[in-house]
Amino acid sequence: MKEKIRDKATDMFLNFGFKSITMDDIANAMGISKKTIYSEYSNKTALVEDCVMGKFCSMSDGINDITAQEKNPIEELFEIKKYVLSHLKDEKSSPQYQLMKYYPRIYNKLKEMQYEMMQHCVTSNIERGMEQGLYRPNLHVEFISKIYFAGMNSIKDQTMFPIDRFPAIFLMEAYLEYHLRAIVSPDGRKKLNEIINSNHQ
Repeated sequence: MKEKIRDKATDMFLNFGFKSITMDDIANAMGISKKTIYSEYSNKTALVEDCVMGKFCSMSDGINDITAQEKNPIEELFEIKKYVLSHLKDEKSSPQYQLMKYYPRIYNKLKEMQYEMMQHCVTSNIERGMEQGLYRPNLHVEFISKIYFAGMNSIKDQTMFPIDRFPAIFLMEAYLEYHLRAIVSPDGRKKLNEIINSNHQ
């Protein structure tokens, strides 16, 4: 039952936001009593945390599967972007923003875990890109990986990028291209342009 509650709650939180959805909403959607939910979770915060961590783990597994394929590093980043976008809901509810505002402890824990995962993933990607001659040879790997993470967090800031003017899909695509154009070698630029042109066809 706990897994069913978590799956349903995750779906509802991502669609409508962590603040907007109540325990009553989840119970009604599942056709169960609120008491059943409270038998598994002591309060809504505990449920939110379980949903967030569960989603993070499943997304991490998916990204690890992509990196394990050891594709061309530029293609790898596009595959990861495609995978993440396929799991984004209609972000009018801005779940990440609501998480940051109403559940800051959970948000900070998530951000820490995302940082650790992304540092490993991006560092490995940059090193392989340099080895293969697709990225510039003189990059400061740690600096680039930290800047990339900082930028990924900044584009989620809705005060800077209001969702009605900057949809999540546009931000992710524009930011990835911005990142890659800053680090590719001439050979990498050719590969990047090929991928972008084929995606636009």
